[in-house]
Amino acid sequence: MKLVLATSNKGKVREIKAMCKDFEVIPYSELIEEFEIVEDADTFKDNALLKAHAVFNALDDKEVIVIADDSGISVEVLDGAPGIYSARYGGEDADDKDNLNALMKNIKAVGAESSPAFYTAAIAIVTKDVERTVHGWMYGTALTEAQGEGGFGYDPMFIPLGYDKTLGELDDETKRKLSHRSKALSLARKVLKTL
Repeated sequence: MKLVLATSNKGKVREIKAMCKDFEVIPYSELIEEFEIVEDADTFKDNALLKAHAVFNALDDKEVIVIADDSGISVEVLDGAPGIYSARYGGEDADDKDNLNALMKNIKAVGAESSPAFYTAAIAIVTKDVERTVHGWMYGTALTEAQGEGGFGYDPMFIPLGYDKTLGELDDETKRKLSHRSKALSLARKVLKTL
């Protein structure tokens, strides 16, 4: 079964390919030219659906299955920020490092050294006949200092519940077991098997 990913984020593509080995997984950018998808919804779920529909409609093949992910981190001491703005928290042209530094700085700015936090992943599945969404969560602690070089995004500042190392320090296999995205993908695989 061919799954077209509505992302060109190399970290997400790598993670999804590793978790969906029994599917042919292709980033949409290998099929058509990349284009900007405006993510202006209020929830992870609705942003994932926006992305999935945009890519499905842009493809000239109505037999494909498009999956899209929208995910981010929510930090308690920042009233849930950055949430749906996680990908551009450091500014419009921010990269992962800019976003990471902005979040650590803002946690420090409220006088905290760490805070309870959680990741959310919403995955949308769109075909010519079906629209489904699933969610996964990972809870833990957000730090104000980066630790480790692994992963991407906010991984170096997040310690999952029950662990003493950040996602930036943990090995890929351990991260896959804990990940909000892997939890959502596990549910998505169940949905895909019904299609």
